[in-house]
This record gives sequence, structure tokens and C-alpha cells, in this order.
Amino acid sequence: TMRKRKTTDSPHSSTDLGKGKEKLRLKQEVGLISGVSLIAGTMIGSGIFMSPEWVLHHMGSPASSLLIWAACGLLAMFGALSYAELGTIIKESGGEYIYILRIFGSFPAFLFAYTSVILVRPAGLAAVCLSFAEYTVAPFYPGCSSPQVVIKCTAAACILLLTIINCLNVRLATSVMNIFTAAKLLALLVIVVGGLVLLANGQTQSFQNAFQNTTAGIGAVGVAFYQGLWSYDGWNNLNYVTEELKKPEVTLPRAVMIAIPLVTCLYLLVNMSYLAAMTPSELLSSGAVAVTWGDKVLGSWAWLISLSVALSAFGSSNGTFFSGGRVCYVAAREGHMPDILSMAHVRCLTPSPALLFTSAMSLIMIISGSFTSIVNFFSFIAWLFYGVTISGLLYLKIKKPELPRSYKVPIIIPIIVLMAAVYLVLAPIIDQPQIEILYIVLFIFSGIILYFPLVRFKCHPRFLQKVTLHLQLFLEVAPTTGDAN
Repeated sequence: TMRKRKTTDSPHSSTDLGKGKEKLRLKQEVGLISGVSLIAGTMIGSGIFMSPEWVLHHMGSPASSLLIWAACGLLAMFGALSYAELGTIIKESGGEYIYILRIFGSFPAFLFAYTSVILVRPAGLAAVCLSFAEYTVAPFYPGCSSPQVVIKCTAAACILLLTIINCLNVRLATSVMNIFTAAKLLALLVIVVGGLVLLANGQTQSFQNAFQNTTAGIGAVGVAFYQGLWSYDGWNNLNYVTEELKKPEVTLPRAVMIAIPLVTCLYLLVNMSYLAAMTPSELLSSGAVAVTWGDKVLGSWAWLISLSVALSAFGSSNGTFFSGGRVCYVAAREGHMPDILSMAHVRCLTPSPALLFTSAMSLIMIISGSFTSIVNFFSFIAWLFYGVTISGLLYLKIKKPELPRSYKVPIIIPIIVLMAAVYLVLAPIIDQPQIEILYIVLFIFSGIILYFPLVRFKCHPRFLQKVTLHLQLFLEVAPTTGDAN
């Protein structure tokens, strides 16, 4: 028999199961290798195979585009190191959500959870799965564009497969991450080695007068950063699963210090390989730069590149799904989402209701096809909340230096990240204001309508309790408790 969870004002209340007082928790299955795979595997998606031409388009010259890629990697590294300190102070899953909640309080944390769970994470997952679908079905439609129905059905199948994998077992999900991370690293190494061979054979035309035609406009640089940072997105994913890390105070900083420099070096070498195989004008006219590279360098083996992009996108979507479901789960555990989403499967010990909800929202976005404009402003929303989170770290470093922390980042690093976040949020508004940004801001603050009746004053319809009970029995889930410090 399962007892009803005792609700208290403390966010760290325990869970009663049966006649005893056994606490149901998520398993700590993520070690250093899986942590590196989660970060690198999520970062290396379809971006590095698609974004280089857009970075070059906005910057105007090969050398300046390479500088943007290096700067994006450095910014991701600084952000991840700052988050690593937050993760050793607040050892709870949930990433930005839990940090904003513990530092700034319930209301801003709810706005983040509302935006992330309903919009940002499902949209990002849907976008990556659509990229996977496009490269998967492309070989079956040579010489013409693939039907949208086939692409959407394949993307939906991808999401359903990811749901099954992540609901069954955490170890299975991390094993998939490890395998696909190894596969995509191998694919990138093929491109890197091919580029080095081309450079050794004297194909360096793209690097002569490499700064010629460089664009210096603030707006163009900001948009180029957006394109580059989309390829680096995922640098903060390990903070979403802190409670599932083995020795988080050690694993979190180490995984960051291994994964992000590795990805940055690979990205720079891959871009150099693209430029060795193609002139800047050829690269700009390419619809898919990696496929064009494969046609020029690999010849009859060019199909390997399409396969690699598909594998890369699948691995990235698995990492996004794995971490994104945890935001929904933790927000529900803190009372900001329905209780059913805070529960875990009694045997598999995975947050299956939260994963199913994330899956359902992603499927809706794939079917509707109206998420494209929202995804284009993904970086705007992301860096808005990154800035809020980093300002919280600065507050703790200045006002509460006595808090125990096993890792400390120099204060200049979060200051640089905060300045970059402010620039990335304001640059598109000042340079090229667009009505879509206003829509995004209105959506974020529309959470006020739900916060006060449902969270602050706890006006819950009684029928929701019966629905929760029936779902709990049907899904075989039980409330959990967090490893909070």
C-alpha cells in the first residue's frame, strides 16, 4: 500500500512508502565518463555540421569566423566552470531552476520552469529530432526534398524511442550517450584528419588574406555568436542531473574541464578542414557544409557524413531529453508543477512521468510545426536565464563566502560570463528589434497568471487529486525525495 506524501513547507521532505519510511531516490549512475559523454554528446549535435556557413556569412572572413568559434568555446567553458561551483554549493538536480529557486526565491524560479518545461526544452528537442529525421530520410529521396510528413513521422518515432530508453533505465540512457558520443567523435576525427591531409598537400587558399572582408558591426558579431553558441549548447547539462552523479563535487568540475576543451578543439579543427576543402564562397553557397565536404573529399564514401550527422543528432537529442526531463521533475518536486511529475517509477527509478510529459510537448511541437520562429530565439531566452543564474553565483561569492564549496572559480570568470549574457540579450534588441522577442517576453511573464492561484495560494481543484492517484497507479510511480544540502 502506498501512503499519500506528507507535505510540509520544507522542500526536503521525505517520502513514506508502505509501512516503513524508505526514501525513494533516483540512482547515482552517472560517473566521470558518462558525465563527459553527457556534456560532449549533447553539445556535438547537428550544429557543427550546419552552423559554420552562417558564422562565416555574418563575420565575412575565415579568420574572424574561427575567432568566433574559439570565443564561443571559451565563453561556454567560463559558463560551465561557474556552474560547477554552483553545483558544489547546491547539490541538487535542476540546473538553472534549482539555483534561481534557492538564491532568488519561488517566483523567478517558477517563471524559468514554466518557460523551460512548456517551451524551451521541448522546442529544442523537437528541433534536434527534426534534424535527425531530415538526414535519416534524405538518402531515400535522392535529387529532391523529402516530404514533410515523412520527416515529422521519423522525428516523432525518434522521440518515442528516446522516451522508452530513458524511462526504462538510467544506465541504458547513459550507455546510449556513451556509444553515440564515441560514434560522433569518430566522425569528427575523420573530417579533422581529412582536413589535415588537405592542408599538408598545400590547400591553404582560404587562409591567405584570412581577415579580408571582416565584418565589424556589433549586431553581426552578436548574431554570429548566436550561431556558434547554438553548436555549443549543452555545456550546462550536467548540472541538471547533479543528484545522479557519483561524487558530484569531484565529477562535475572534472567532466567540464575534459569535455568542453575537447569539443572546442574539435570544432576549430573541423572548421579548418571545411575551409581547406572549400573556398569561402563555396562554403557560403553550401546548403549543408558537412555533406559538401564529404562529396569533395570522400567521393563515393560521402554517405558516411550523412550517417554521421544523423547519429550525432540522435545522440544530442538523447542528452537533451535526459537532462530536460529532470527540470520538469525537480520543478514538480518543489511544488511548481503537478505532483505526478515529481514521481519516479518504483522499479526503474527513473522520472518517467516528467519524461513522458516532455515527450508529449515535443510531439505537439513537431506536429504543429509552429515552433521554428521560437527556436530561432532560443539563445535569447537561454542567455537571459544564464545571466540571472550567474548573477546568483556572484551574490553567493560576495555575500555568503562562508558556504562550503569543494571548488571555487575566480570571480572574474562569472563577471565575464554575466557581461557576455547582457550583451547577447541586448544586442539583437538594439541592433535589429523584432516583434518575436516581445512575444517571448510576454510568454515568460504570462506565467504570473498561473503562479499566484496555483503556487502561491495553492488553489488546487479536488478532482486533480483523483487524477493524480489514478495516474500514479497506472504508471506505477511514487513520490521521491531529493539529496538536498
